[in-house]
Amino acid sequence: MPAIETYTARLAVLRLELPGGGPVPAGVLLEDRNSNRIYLRMRRDWGLLAPSEAEVLSELEASLSDYAHDMGAEKFMVWLTDTVSNTLQMDEPRDVMVEDFERALGRLYREHVSSTVQRFVTHLPRYSIEVAAGKFLDNREVSEEGWEEAPARLRLTDKMFVARILGRSMEPRIPDGSLCIFRSGVVAGSRQGRLVLVEYAGGGLNDRYTVKRYSSEKRVVAEGHWEHERIRLEPLNPEFEAWDLDPEEDRFRIMAEFVDVLE
Repeated sequence: MPAIETYTARLAVLRLELPGGGPVPAGVLLEDRNSNRIYLRMRRDWGLLAPSEAEVLSELEASLSDYAHDMGAEKFMVWLTDTVSNTLQMDEPRDVMVEDFERALGRLYREHVSSTVQRFVTHLPRYSIEVAAGKFLDNREVSEEGWEEAPARLRLTDKMFVARILGRSMEPRIPDGSLCIFRSGVVAGSRQGRLVLVEYAGGGLNDRYTVKRYSSEKRVVAEGHWEHERIRLEPLNPEFEAWDLDPEEDRFRIMAEFVDVLE
């Protein structure tokens, strides 16, 4: 197993003094000294926390990101330290070890900022894989384990959920133990080349579910009609082998399409 490369970053938690209340965690930033870059994530529930200031506060992340891009990380940190006020405060930066800056940013944000859950607007339900299979394939009513805030770039729907994936077959795209976003239901367009979550009805507790890249070959059986000749599930990690599904078997069900890694 290859060694995992880690990097030293500086973490700072930003806090904001709200009218009539004390400071609340507003976001987190990571300083990558090697690339002179700032990774920043701010909360998005200002409309609930500070309605009268929501329009201005919702632009704070974009404004700070622009300053960081123009100045570079080192100068930006000096500038931010010199310009923080009673309203916008920054905790003393501290060193942290990270493997991937984007995923570390998401993990540290969830660790330090407890934003308001807005279901399927900013947050998605987290299920165990087994529970997700029951909810989305067997239409059972189940209870979520919690709610996780999704990246702002994603447009959320009630077909999306979060689950933790174990195993190294999809590394480095999906690290072992990572929290991932999936979309259940029929995959729009072709599945070719997409990453899908598959349930193996005959598998055991530890190998019943897998994420793999979907590949298929088709053949024409009549004019305007075709059938699968081969369906192959491929790992991204070359240490693991691909395997074929028998199109005639009903032991395998494609539960959902992979969307993104949260952490």
